[in-house]
Amino acid sequence: MTDSQNYDAIIIGAGVLGCAIALEMSRRGKRTLNVDKAPAAGSGSTSNSCAIVRFTYSTKVGVAFSWEGGQYWKDWANYIGTDDELGLIDYHQVGQLNLFTDDAERLTKVHKLWDEVGIPYEYLTPDQLDERFPFMDFGWYGPPTRPDDPAFWKDAEGPVKGALWSPDAGYVSDPQLSCHNLQRGAEAEGGEFRFRTEVTAVSTAGGQVSGVTLTDSVGNSVDVSAPIVINVAGPHSYLINQMAGVYDEMNIKTRALRHEVHHVPSPEGIDFMSAGTVGADDDIGFYFRPEVGNNVLLGSVDADCDPSEYVHPDDYDTSIDRDQWKTQVLRATRRMPGMGVPPDHEARGIVDLYDVSDDWLPIYDRTELGGFYVAIGTSGNQYKNAGAVGQAMADLIEAVESGHDHDTDPIQVTGRYTGLKIDLSAYSRNREINPDSSMSVHG
Repeated sequence: MTDSQNYDAIIIGAGVLGCAIALEMSRRGKRTLNVDKAPAAGSGSTSNSCAIVRFTYSTKVGVAFSWEGGQYWKDWANYIGTDDELGLIDYHQVGQLNLFTDDAERLTKVHKLWDEVGIPYEYLTPDQLDERFPFMDFGWYGPPTRPDDPAFWKDAEGPVKGALWSPDAGYVSDPQLSCHNLQRGAEAEGGEFRFRTEVTAVSTAGGQVSGVTLTDSVGNSVDVSAPIVINVAGPHSYLINQMAGVYDEMNIKTRALRHEVHHVPSPEGIDFMSAGTVGADDDIGFYFRPEVGNNVLLGSVDADCDPSEYVHPDDYDTSIDRDQWKTQVLRATRRMPGMGVPPDHEARGIVDLYDVSDDWLPIYDRTELGGFYVAIGTSGNQYKNAGAVGQAMADLIEAVESGHDHDTDPIQVTGRYTGLKIDLSAYSRNREINPDSSMSVHG
């Protein structure tokens, strides 16, 4: 084996989190290798992320983590620290609208947490909503239903209760480019990447990870050694955990959830790219943001009435479900009446996978296999935290590899931008299901 096959850390996955971890660890002097079966950084599930940056979490640690993560997008060029021949992403800080419905308890809790953390926001009354967004209907229609339910077609029962407006929220219109930016940043520090390459075995010795076996697209295999292996494999994460023999010992587990979002032309006469916003609408049951070409991107908030389809990550239907498409578009037309409903043959959208944990919160942790770490259960809600996750995982790994017992004395990460404390016990593999989780996602 040549020296080129020995690394300080192997990172399984080159999505936004895997690339952010590579950037952070390579800057700390580690020789890293990212491995991904896809053809390029971010061309797995990250490429189809809605890439919404928001701060609406129901726990203080979740709010603090997202607020810290949001600062990276505002400081992206300095954070990346090098040029990218493809250019750098733009962060579209258009704000987020979070509607109050009949059940205002969750958003009331959110804004109290924002007060504690110091996140700016406004409370908008129904009249202020009408003034700011005259092309939207702010009737109270919920709870979410589907078109085959007569309740779907009922008239509004008065206006919604109001909304929280978060001016710092927004979105990234090219999530795959963000991964390429991170890749170039890591490579500038000596990080390496291999694509179209699959991990087919995890090697161990004496209760410690020792490397992986890689197989390329034409079937050639090679053993690569490293004392640290990090599973950031997205929807394939549970398969990697099974391969490493750590799946059964984890109290919180992950699985792949099929999910789709849809693209619809903006309401007639509205430049949604400039007048639109990111929106979280638990009243009707969808979230939205501007999409290139003056479109509106629509996704489900995973309301109880919407089906959940857990699948094998290499075997699932990638075609648009016409029933779900129609449901989402009809929901959107209740809130944006000028949008209209395109005919079925014009249905547009993307289908991909979430890597979902038992309580829809991520796992950032060590495992019982020495040197084997996980950053999993992240799809749908952790894109926004990529930079902060890179720091958190690097801090965690440094501490554990230096002998710190993270299981009994959890690491407290100090955000480099905000100075906020992030208690990583909230993301433990051994936690109980968090009762404060919304068990859903707003993109």
